[in-house]
Amino acid sequence: MDDAATFPPGDAPLPVALSAFTERRDEWYADLVGSFVVRDTDLGSVPPELPVAVVLTGGAGNVDGIAELARRRGLTLAGVEAAVRDPDDPTGAVRRLDAAVRAAELEVPVHVELPGPVAPRWLSAADEVAASGFRLKLRLGHVDHDLIPDAGTVAGWLDAALDRETPVKGTAGLHRAVRHEPEGGGAHGFLNVLAATRALLDGRSTADAVALLEERDGAVLAAVELGTVRQWFTSFGSCSVTEPRDDLLTLGLLEAP
Repeated sequence: MDDAATFPPGDAPLPVALSAFTERRDEWYADLVGSFVVRDTDLGSVPPELPVAVVLTGGAGNVDGIAELARRRGLTLAGVEAAVRDPDDPTGAVRRLDAAVRAAELEVPVHVELPGPVAPRWLSAADEVAASGFRLKLRLGHVDHDLIPDAGTVAGWLDAALDRETPVKGTAGLHRAVRHEPEGGGAHGFLNVLAATRALLDGRSTADAVALLEERDGAVLAAVELGTVRQWFTSFGSCSVTEPRDDLLTLGLLEAP
């Protein structure tokens, strides 16, 4: 998981989140945590030794600036994340991002969020993501429960990503391993997403993937042989590290020393 503590709903102050991330690197579960996710506007406050994934707040036009800042300060840039904000021409937006990344000579994973439904113009943009060698970023939660994508939408995007051999990163809402029902609506579980990805890799239908995304029995999900799934569903951002860790402990998928 990537540490996104400064993002909603956690909204931790940057100094507090940086301190917690640094201290956690010496914990027994340190290998569970990947990069520290930060907005490009906060990049100048991150210590050089920390692996940092940068979320663009201004689109492709900000790429050159973060690349230059990272080089000047010797930052450990682990990735770049961008949301397509042009619903009229999402394919063109991905091309502009590709051009900016190439011009800045950035050689890090680039995750692109396509916020639209599984529809032709968004799938065309996904084609461009694959052609550029980028990865997809799939938003799986929202502070407004009405905007959380349903299982059918999630399964459709996972299937589209695998069809294009495009790795996926999850973002928002995956604090828990198993799908659950917090006040206001349902929330996806990261173990559900892994199991659904496994099913699609095995050639099963999107209906099977939907069933796994809606599964609420942790023992059923814990028994799924994930194999090479993490080659495709690579990580997820979470504003909590302890909740996912504790769920893995409860399900017997992680052992404390």
